[in-house]
Amino acid sequence: MDLLGPLTAELDELLADADAALARHYPGERAGRQPVHTLYLPADRFQAGSVADLGAQASQVLAEHEQDFLTVIDGDEDLLARVRAKIETEPIEDLRIDFEDGYGTRPDEEEDAAAQAGGRALATLLGQDPPPFTGIRIRSFEPESRARGVRTLLLFLEALGQVPDGFVVTLPKVTAIEQVAGLAHACQRLEAHLGGRLQFEVQVETPQSVLGADGRVLLAPIVTAAEGRLTGFHYGTYDYSAACGIAAGQQSLDHPAADHAKAVMQVAAAGTGVRLSDGSTNRLPVGDHLVPGWQEHLRLIRRSLERGFYQGWDLHPAQLPTRYAATYRFFRDGFPAAAQRLHTYVSRQESAILDEPATARALSDFVARGLDCGALEESEVVTATGLQIGTLWAMARRPREGERA
Repeated sequence: MDLLGPLTAELDELLADADAALARHYPGERAGRQPVHTLYLPADRFQAGSVADLGAQASQVLAEHEQDFLTVIDGDEDLLARVRAKIETEPIEDLRIDFEDGYGTRPDEEEDAAAQAGGRALATLLGQDPPPFTGIRIRSFEPESRARGVRTLLLFLEALGQVPDGFVVTLPKVTAIEQVAGLAHACQRLEAHLGGRLQFEVQVETPQSVLGADGRVLLAPIVTAAEGRLTGFHYGTYDYSAACGIAAGQQSLDHPAADHAKAVMQVAAAGTGVRLSDGSTNRLPVGDHLVPGWQEHLRLIRRSLERGFYQGWDLHPAQLPTRYAATYRFFRDGFPAAAQRLHTYVSRQESAILDEPATARALSDFVARGLDCGALEESEVVTATGLQIGTLWAMARRPREGERA
């Protein structure tokens, strides 16, 4: 045993750089809750009252078509009540004010005015009843739109007057790692000008953001290039599909090309604190397509959740009922088995399922996410698992708001 001390010291010295790199590149889950969706609203339609208006529209659709919605959710009255309460109290979790595809190409003077008006409107909203997360999608950092994107961001932030908590800048159509590094640099300069802390998310909607010309997978170096500012990878359904040559009629969240891109996103983001969001469906639940649209949206959200994508895009207030219904049902359906397995694991009871620590962590994370989104209540979690909430979060290795990873 005399060798043990010197050998351990030698190994620590030998692996010191690798240990530091691991801690730097893979810090683990970031603190705080993850929104279950991002709702994109064209900038010319955004006003201080937009969140309340969108919630009212969602409530109206639900009230007018309650029986249709009950049919879609298999007559689950409890789920209907939960969805109705969510829409009444917090209809939107993450609002993205869109100056890109949803806004379209406008004269510079018009976009300047919209950026300033949007910043002022968000400042007003922040003093009222804002969603937990907000942000702005600027134009891409391709040469032809780069200056316009930066100008819009600067004008918007100057009018806003501060960088609020939960504010995120969305960078679309990334085609090079250097564009991400460029936005990190711009954020640093804007912070020096305005104060606060800017973070951003990258939309994965070009093949070049997944695979480089030299055959390298680029999503992992994109995380590094963001210099700690990257909060998420968001899949862009239609731009990515079109760039891959997929016909318009087959473009969908569940196309094999979409699954491939999202699988690469998932591996690249694992352990980094960068969160994942699925994209949108353009088959909206409106008019004669209300029930089929709800059914399709419900199915796609459930599919995303089962594949570890706990967030997605919404484009219309009529999608809010199915967003919350699918999310709540996913966590409530899985909760009894997860709670029982956690209880068995912690109490070391004999079971037909032998869960390892990594699985116990996944079970804890599942329950913690159910609590975060409102699908589960703390009282039922404590009763069913026998765990205090702080212990649950510690097992999931998910820092709570205000804690460090």
